Amino acid sequence: MTNQIYPCLWFDGQAKAAADFYCSIFKNAKVMEENPMVVRWEMAGGQFMGLNGGSMFTINPSVSFYVACETAEEVTELWDKLLEGGSAMMALDTYPWSEKYGWLKDRFGMTWQITVDKNIQQKITPSLLFTQNQHGRGEEAVNFYTSLFDNSSIRNLVKYQKGQNAYATEGMVLFSNFLLNGQSFNIMDGGFPQAYTFNEGVSFVVNCENQAEIDHYWLKLTENGGIESQCGWLKDKFGVSWQIVPTILGQLMSNPEKGQRVMNAFMKMKKFDIETLLKV
Repeated sequence: MTNQIYPCLWFDGQAKAAADFYCSIFKNAKVMEENPMVVRWEMAGGQFMGLNGGSMFTINPSVSFYVACETAEEVTELWDKLLEGGSAMMALDTYPWSEKYGWLKDRFGMTWQITVDKNIQQKITPSLLFTQNQHGRGEEAVNFYTSLFDNSSIRNLVKYQKGQNAYATEGMVLFSNFLLNGQSFNIMDGGFPQAYTFNEGVSFVVNCENQAEIDHYWLKLTENGGIESQCGWLKDKFGVSWQIVPTILGQLMSNPEKGQRVMNAFMKMKKFDIETLLKV
């Protein structure tokens, strides 16, 4: 299995504006596909999707984008651009883990951790923060995700030491970077109480070549407390949202003769059934 995994951001009609904003900031960035519902773009070597899903869900800091920069000057430049119309969550400053680091919320609600980090090769890395009832499950999640996807490995896993934090007890995950199908992800257990946790505001799309792959990921991600939803969406046992999608879907949707029938069919599905979509 060589599945591509990429983040999907939930917007209330602002997906194209957000994509244009991000593409204006990062190098090697451009919008690849757009329609009234979905916008896909590439930037800094990664793929991203924006979904105009309405006001049902909003993005929160449980999933942020960790941006690795070569220099402090690059951190400041990105910080200034992304902060326009947004707000600072952790001030841009020197911290024990970085000579220059800051955490901000941009004008669209997406949060960014911008730092000098020459060890992470991927420019923009999704970073999951485990809070509330998921707090303390960071290491379990790292082990689960890396066992599920091929070409996966744990690059580092740093734990809180005894007495280091009053909220995060000894052994919880201070920071972990790992690879899923060769793509970089981070996980942290929260260092202080938060009012938010995972929701559909940011989900992860897994493109699948065939029904066997869809069945595999659907089964593994929904077992032991996961929740099935509609149109290929699910939540895993940690509350993280995923979309398990056949790669052929875009081709079927763009077919002028059957695109609408395909949409009508998958709107009634939970797990995608490729054979049914091909027959409509």
